[in-house]
Amino acid sequence: MSSTNPSRWEQIVQANPDHSTWYIERFRQMAQQGKDLDGEARMIDAMLPRGSRILDAGCGPGRVGGSLARRGHTVVGVDVDPTLIAAAEADHPEVTWLVGDISELDLPDRGISEPFDAIVMAGNVMTFLAEGSEAQTLARLREHLAASGRLVVGFGAGRGYALDDYAAHVREAGLREDLRLGTWDLRPFGPESDFLVSILTR
Repeated sequence: MSSTNPSRWEQIVQANPDHSTWYIERFRQMAQQGKDLDGEARMIDAMLPRGSRILDAGCGPGRVGGSLARRGHTVVGVDVDPTLIAAAEADHPEVTWLVGDISELDLPDRGISEPFDAIVMAGNVMTFLAEGSEAQTLARLREHLAASGRLVVGFGAGRGYALDDYAAHVREAGLREDLRLGTWDLRPFGPESDFLVSILTR
């Protein structure tokens, strides 16, 4: 678990130890039902040449990173929850999965020194971080981006994290927002949008 203040996700798991298992099974059942779970991966794949290096930050049970690996990319996934990482290893063994706190991310210290062409932070990860760690997390991810790399962040509105705060944290982290979308299937962001897909660069 994180050595800093517990993240919102960790607080949920502390209150309900079965939550991680429920989350894993929920997506496994959706996959078995033939639900389309690859929207994020399709978008990231379209942004990159084949064989790119991708970091799945807050990877959960590996849904996005596993899909990107099947599309021919080299993927590393990191999540603070060891139960989710164990599920990712079981379901997507071709990917490097690591337990870790992305607000303190230092992959060179763990033997992964090459930067990433893209970092994806899907699944509302920004809203599950420890309160007050948002800018720090974005800054740590920035340090893992290649010079021309892109960080793609997606989260829903109404989850206790205001978009104005997010914009301020982006600037504080030394990042620039190049594009703002309302969905992973590239619909424009507008006043009525209840979801944000934000593409950031150094």
